[in-house]
Amino acid sequence: MSMGAYDEDEHERREQKTSQVDAAFDDERVVYQGTLEYDSGESTEALLDQFKRIKEQ
Repeated sequence: MSMGAYDEDEHERREQKTSQVDAAFDDERVVYQGTLEYDSGESTEALLDQFKRIKEQ
């Protein structure tokens, strides 16, 4: 078969393969428990002062 030639059997095989749906996977949701802490670091004023210093340089 030459490059680019149409292969009807291959087309049918791929069509069947892509039309099948695999529903055997586990679709239960996982529940996460715990705490989350967020440390923003410096205060807003300190960050603005640092930004002004960087901008002036």
